[in-house]
Amino acid sequence: MLERKSLKPRIFTGWWSVLFIGAVSGLGHGFNTYGISVFFKDIAGELELNRAFTSLAAGMGRLEGGITSPLVGWLSDKFGPRWIVIIGTFVAGVGMILMYYITQVWQYYIVWGALIGLGLNIGLTVACDKMINDWFIRRRGLAMGIKFALISIFGIVVLQAITWLKDVRDWRFTCLIWGFIILASIPFAYILVKPHRPEYYGLMPDGAEVGPGEEKSREEMIERGVSYASSLQETEYTFKQALKTSTYWLLMIGFTVHNFIAGGFNVHVFPFLTDIGIDEAAAGGMMSLMIFFTIPSRFFGGMVADRVPKRYIQLLLVGAFLLQVIGISTFLSSRSIFSVYVLLACHGLSSGAMTPLVILILGRYFGRKAFGAILGTMIAFLAPMGLFSPVYYGWVFDRYLSYDIAFITALIMAAIAVVTTFFVRVPRPLSDDIITHR
Repeated sequence: MLERKSLKPRIFTGWWSVLFIGAVSGLGHGFNTYGISVFFKDIAGELELNRAFTSLAAGMGRLEGGITSPLVGWLSDKFGPRWIVIIGTFVAGVGMILMYYITQVWQYYIVWGALIGLGLNIGLTVACDKMINDWFIRRRGLAMGIKFALISIFGIVVLQAITWLKDVRDWRFTCLIWGFIILASIPFAYILVKPHRPEYYGLMPDGAEVGPGEEKSREEMIERGVSYASSLQETEYTFKQALKTSTYWLLMIGFTVHNFIAGGFNVHVFPFLTDIGIDEAAAGGMMSLMIFFTIPSRFFGGMVADRVPKRYIQLLLVGAFLLQVIGISTFLSSRSIFSVYVLLACHGLSSGAMTPLVILILGRYFGRKAFGAILGTMIAFLAPMGLFSPVYYGWVFDRYLSYDIAFITALIMAAIAVVTTFFVRVPRPLSDDIITHR
């Protein structure tokens, strides 16, 4: 029988989970992504590091997260995401607190790279997306859009808060405070991150009606969930079947390009802005504007994706990469303050849409059963780019005292991704053993 009595709540439980996941991910990833940029010059100065080596810690977290992502995905598929989220959040929170005490370069790499980056990648990426993918089918794009829009909203709050705290005290105190904030979210994670699909709780994906009759057994609910997914033309692939499709690898290329562009730019945007003569307060405001532009692309992008047929959904990725081409080429050809705003706006709109779109497309194409392993393996393949990108941006500046070559590289890669994502297609069934059951 079901774990609890089948009573449909007034507000579908999945929406509360989406709100929590979006908020805590914004607090965690916002600090990790934008905090390193705000603290960049202070950390480099105190530890006597150049920009390439200062960037290395940010890349280490992405690399380690990629290495562990297949395991995290497999564990999420098999045992559910709850404890993975709790453990990862705890590790990240402890790492932020320990940043208060670092005095050596090796400590910086271990704490920011190994603990903060790894903890967030374990707790607030694949496992969270696995739960949302399990609980939503017809409204999956909306759910993902809300989650990522909340990450952007909280990212703006985080950026302003840590910039203010750094000015009032210092970057060490800011890390300490943020560590306690992240740790305080753990009890909510236990309550709101569910270890099973909604069918295990007497609910249907999207909060759909269970149907008439008496309380159903778990087996009956699972079969109803399968029927519901099939009615929405969702087919469940195994992990091995997904890897055999060209669709998976074309999406891999696009996601890798996105990680190169966003991974390097997000770490170096604050130093880039201050290098061209913008003071720190104004640079923080311009970064906030960039994050603000991720909100509409994430929220409305998810809503639009729900309504776009599978065979055309890849065109949304094409549009996102075209925005990067427009933004970077405008800056390189003009160098005016207006072109800087165009660069930030296009980067915000593009990078905001990219990750939720890739995650949503994977769910639409390959279903719910092996989603954790499918997404986790993709992250593992592109993880080396997460390490390489910020270091490459830093190396370019150290050598040429300018980010131009890094921007040109990003422009070429974005143009290539426009072409490759255009050829993404709905995967064809490989054989009769494609699964459509639990």
